Amino acid sequence: MAEVHVVMLPWSAFGHMIPFLQLSIALAKVGIRVTYVSTPRNIQRLPQIPASLKDLVKYVELPLEAVEGLPNGAEATIDLSMEKIQYLKIAYDLLQKPFKELVLALSPDWIITDLIADWTVDISQEISIPLISFSVFNAATCCFIGPPEYLVGEGQKKLRGTPESMTSSPEWLCFKSPVAYRAFEAAGSHQGVYGKNVSGRSDAERVAKILQGCHLCCIRSCMEYEGEYIDLFAKLSNKTVIPVGVLPPEHDEKKERTDEKWHEVSKWLDEQDPKSVVFVGFGSEYKFMKEQIFKIAFGLELSELPFLWALRKLEWAVEDSDALPSGFRERTHAKGIVSYGWAPQLEILAHTAVGGSLFHSGWGSIIETLQHGHTLVILPFIVDQPLNARMLAAKGLAIEVERREDGSFTREGIAKALRQAMVEEEGEKIRACTRKAVTIFGDQKLHQEHYIGKLADYLKDSSANK
Repeated sequence: MAEVHVVMLPWSAFGHMIPFLQLSIALAKVGIRVTYVSTPRNIQRLPQIPASLKDLVKYVELPLEAVEGLPNGAEATIDLSMEKIQYLKIAYDLLQKPFKELVLALSPDWIITDLIADWTVDISQEISIPLISFSVFNAATCCFIGPPEYLVGEGQKKLRGTPESMTSSPEWLCFKSPVAYRAFEAAGSHQGVYGKNVSGRSDAERVAKILQGCHLCCIRSCMEYEGEYIDLFAKLSNKTVIPVGVLPPEHDEKKERTDEKWHEVSKWLDEQDPKSVVFVGFGSEYKFMKEQIFKIAFGLELSELPFLWALRKLEWAVEDSDALPSGFRERTHAKGIVSYGWAPQLEILAHTAVGGSLFHSGWGSIIETLQHGHTLVILPFIVDQPLNARMLAAKGLAIEVERREDGSFTREGIAKALRQAMVEEEGEKIRACTRKAVTIFGDQKLHQEHYIGKLADYLKDSSANK
């Protein structure tokens, strides 16, 4: 059988590019050739392809055109404030022509696209190469957003015309579901999904076109976690839906880091009791206000638990020391470490001293945390994070920090959730559930051999039958 070749095109956000790369590597392990397309600076910031797979996975750079409103050098959402991301979509849409030329030159068997590049539907139809939609969000989120007929037009106006419509389970869900936004989350989410931006169309319009025009839908999830939502999404989308597994990242224990800062962190972790440390990490997509960071800091201090906080650069903090309350480091130096900038999250979560995580409940971080059986304390802010949070709490896998009606939280709420999750008796049931979750999220064989194997068989069989 001839070698199957797929071209990957993720949206320019690391929460999308990393899962696309993980899927690329997983497919390469079963003999499928992958061309991974992104912009030059994004590719420079992505991990290197494993040496054993370099013949099967290739990076291809497509430069972004300069666009008014988009800062020079900004090629991913991490480089931008929320209001500037719409200009990145304009630049991203201008990749249509060079991407089409690349696909014509490569003549792959499949194109695998994300939720923003709706113009890949046109390319797919024009040159007769089938299109696959790959969702880096889980099936519960996909079901909540809904089928194409409710994403645009009269269907959207009727059932999703207001932010309030996103605060309850939609009528197309045929079973009871906890997945919905709270009022303080809904306004921004409604605008983000259904509001037109400077690119000329809404994200909902883009998603609807891709769902209608793709040959197959793939989802980063598994039946063991949310089988009923995967089955429902197949009905809602009227497409074949293949879960690809959760793509749990592999931790290379033999990998040595020469970074001096990581050496200090690793040494400190080695000195802590097993399962005693809370890892705190919120990534870089959400831009924190000073008040929020300070409340998290005071909450950690109040909890009196050992912690390791990976704190990314904050725009309002001129110096690293400005990012934390006065005297915080001095008061907590015996209990915790604040690591400024990037931190090796996979290595940290794999350390035996770590027992819990305080984070935003993004799907990728949920997977990375549950594969080690850590207790989850969640503080969601944007996009799918609130929906994931509701699902986790309903499944008994997480404790969500209490919020006021305006979405604010307190230092006391942070401390209460942390202590309940890590040490108090009432949190034991949740700790037991997260330990059990390792059998799903930490099972590399299940996700690689069963789920990726099933997708690979589909790709190979369909290509052979063209």
